[in-house]
Amino acid sequence: MDGYYGSYVLVAALLVIGVAIVAGALLANRLLRPSRPTPDKLTTYECGVDPVGDGWAQSQVRYYVFTYLYVVFAVDAVFLFPWATIFDAPGYGMTTLVEMFVFLGFIALGIVYAWRKRVLTWT
Repeated sequence: MDGYYGSYVLVAALLVIGVAIVAGALLANRLLRPSRPTPDKLTTYECGVDPVGDGWAQSQVRYYVFTYLYVVFAVDAVFLFPWATIFDAPGYGMTTLVEMFVFLGFIALGIVYAWRKRVLTWT
């Protein structure tokens, strides 16, 4: 398996083997499991409460706002880790420091905006 396409053949072979193992496990599960469906087993189950009414429920917009703020902080953390690793590299010190403070300034500006609009209050 030398040559240019040898690596691709190896990856394709491993992919086929992986798919075969997963398909074989799912097939064995289907063949070996007992199947006795009853009306009680086929009902919707959620947290031990019998389903009543339709499934439509409104949720408040503040849940989405907190989720959005979490995503902002997660993205912030994703950018901070690579910055912390390259900050020590020679030649990148002051440039990366300024860039990161500009980035953190934009994040802080967004947090101040959300705070001033009273988005962060839970009432």
